Amino acid sequence: MGKVLFVLAVACGMLFLGGCGDKPKKPGCKGDKDCKNGLVCDANKCVECKTDAQCPKGKKCSGNACVAKAQCTKDDQCALGQVCQAGACKPCAADGECGPGGRCEAGKCNRPKSCTKDEECADDEDCVNGLCLRQGLGSNIDAGCQLQTVYFGFDDSSIQASERDRLDGNYQCMTKNKTQGVLLIGHTDTSGTEEYNIALSERRAQSVADYIARLGGDPAKLQVVPKGETESTGTGDDKDRRVEFKWR
Repeated sequence: MGKVLFVLAVACGMLFLGGCGDKPKKPGCKGDKDCKNGLVCDANKCVECKTDAQCPKGKKCSGNACVAKAQCTKDDQCALGQVCQAGACKPCAADGECGPGGRCEAGKCNRPKSCTKDEECADDEDCVNGLCLRQGLGSNIDAGCQLQTVYFGFDDSSIQASERDRLDGNYQCMTKNKTQGVLLIGHTDTSGTEEYNIALSERRAQSVADYIARLGGDPAKLQVVPKGETESTGTGDDKDRRVEFKWR
């Protein structure tokens, strides 16, 4: 019997290099000094970063990785006349990118003057929702209320911070016209197959519909229309990655 136990002990030692049973796993790191190549220790793992301060200039820490910072989140963070789209400052391509009453002229937004009363505006303008707007202009349904296009990053259907103000404004516009339905028309650039782009444009339009619904919009009034790459703006891929709002 003793010989049998001895043989088993030897076999166990050969298989597990020192004993039977599973050894407890050691953590990947206890501190930054345990990591190499500039990595830092977070939750016993060596990662690229824990805070923005550990990333190079122009990047931020997201999910323990250094990623490029958005250039902007609002239009007023861009050069005069430019618009913030998908986190980057861009020239405008259409009036709908320039807010209520705004006009896109040679790639720059010409926005209306702020006001509190009609007397502060030109003779042919009225003070509507805090803006000097020409009589009868501002939208295709309600003066001072304009549905704006929103934009997306490459191969991305998530709502970026730069687009939230536009979506909030669109929701406010829609609440003034509760009987009207809205088409959410999704588009892509020409990268990828037609089938993939149809699906991507649908995901973009659906993410917009979900966002509006979370604000309180009636999902029954929103119709997702995926167009894929079929309706290019002709002004660059970044302008093609979009969802347009249209009354129906």
